[in-house]
Amino acid sequence: MKFLTASVAAAGLLFAAVLGTADYFTPDSYTVTAGSRLRWLSGALSVVRDGEADVSASTAAQYPQSYDAQLMLYDTIPLKAVKINVVDQTCVVLSGKPFGIEMFTNGVVVVGLADIKTDTGSINPAIDAGLKVGDVITAIDGKTVSKNTDVQQAVESCRGKTLKFTVRRDGAVCSLSVRPVCSEADGLYKAGVWVRDSTAGIGTLTYYDPSTSCFAGLGHGICDSDTGKLMPLLSGNIVSVTINGITQGRKGAPGELRGYFSDDAAIGTLLANVPSGVYGRLARSPQGPALKAAMKQEVKSGPVKILTTIHGSSPQYFNAEIERIDYRDSAQSKNMVLRITDEKLLSQTGGIVQGMSGSPIVQNGKLVGAVTHVFVNDPTCGYGIFAENMLEESRAAGALLKQKVS
Repeated sequence: MKFLTASVAAAGLLFAAVLGTADYFTPDSYTVTAGSRLRWLSGALSVVRDGEADVSASTAAQYPQSYDAQLMLYDTIPLKAVKINVVDQTCVVLSGKPFGIEMFTNGVVVVGLADIKTDTGSINPAIDAGLKVGDVITAIDGKTVSKNTDVQQAVESCRGKTLKFTVRRDGAVCSLSVRPVCSEADGLYKAGVWVRDSTAGIGTLTYYDPSTSCFAGLGHGICDSDTGKLMPLLSGNIVSVTINGITQGRKGAPGELRGYFSDDAAIGTLLANVPSGVYGRLARSPQGPALKAAMKQEVKSGPVKILTTIHGSSPQYFNAEIERIDYRDSAQSKNMVLRITDEKLLSQTGGIVQGMSGSPIVQNGKLVGAVTHVFVNDPTCGYGIFAENMLEESRAAGALLKQKVS
């Protein structure tokens, strides 16, 4: 009897562990195309629509659709409630081309704070007022701020008067009173704050979506180099880039693609800078292979190809392998671990380098994602984002573009 009781208790603990593991490592929502079914591991895991035998959207008349369902173990044991989104099958035009980014912020980003030496000692008005690195200054005394010079002019002309800074911090807006002081060095009034209003860089264009006329690139958002926070987008353009050099990646020292803006004329405009990448409108439709975008449940560990450019402006396919997949919704732009296996790419770049972010990942004839990050201690490896995550954002950018046009 004791043995039986212990066995039942152990089985119960094991079952609870299975349920907990399944809940933690599986997403809370899935996107499917019309007529598809969700079933993995030879039927061990499946998704069953509430009140129906199985998930099938073949009879759906309009898209997108959403409904509630259950993630099931062997079609019998419910593991968790999930949300199902049904969409049309989307074909996108792959790119893999390098592009340059010229981006201006919505407000100015506080990137540093410094004491001001005055006749009575050192002081920092910005710190005393409560300003922090990473804050975004959007207005001073009610006047909109969009450039570094806006802050400089407002502070230097204040004559020691207290200024009201409107600041956006972690999604909330607050008002701070800053009283600039006269600098002993040059006799000008200063607030003790360093700000940034723009950035520029090189990345890789992932795809173009003909259904929305929008592009997707990078696979991760553009963050400030000093604060590490996402830069708020006011406006921006993308331009053509020619790669003319490579700094090889080594352990502890990530490499990079070097290039130059080959044409000052913009080839597209930015509409969004979000954690899953940059999105916007292209001036004209590009040429390239058209592939279906895979949903996250279709992505498997194993061989893939990445499409990237390491010389000039013509992308090439290189061999790689997905070693691990994280299906959790919280993974954001780090959904899979990717290892470069192509000897040619390894010999020339050392693996994944800066500037390759956004390079498309292709598996079984579908776009499954894009390269996002390199491992600092092992440049042959890095992270990738699911194509599904990027597709969701490019559709949102398309909807925003449609609203602006209408």
